[in-house]
Amino acid sequence: MYFLMKKFVTYCLLAIFIFSCSVSDDSSPQFYNEFLPIESTTLPEQFRLGDTYDITLTYIRPSTCYAFNNIYNKEQGNEITLAVVANVAYQTDNCETVNEEMETSFNFTANHNGSYVFKLWQGENTYLIVEVPVVE
Repeated sequence: MYFLMKKFVTYCLLAIFIFSCSVSDDSSPQFYNEFLPIESTTLPEQFRLGDTYDITLTYIRPSTCYAFNNIYNKEQGNEITLAVVANVAYQTDNCETVNEEMETSFNFTANHNGSYVFKLWQGENTYLIVEVPVVE
């Protein structure tokens, strides 16, 4: 009987601990992700097979509530779709409009013959399409 009572008390204490803890912190800002249009890029006129290039993307940061998160990069063969992903804080009253031009970059290695087609997302269903041939 003592063992059952001890087990019961342990489960009750565990339940109280679990249900009394809160994992949400209402004081921290909440974020969601949003694609930002790419304004321009620095792509070379051609790639040399096997070489690595620093590709720069220019985008507009609309307000101080936007922070760079990542580059969306979807490759299908030699076609590469790119967009800038931003974290956006919501439920904040202290965002300032800045419309600030920002840059981010990534390394790209030309591993295929032929040419690469870059589709740079510019909003809605609009893309800036740039084809870059690969030479040996």
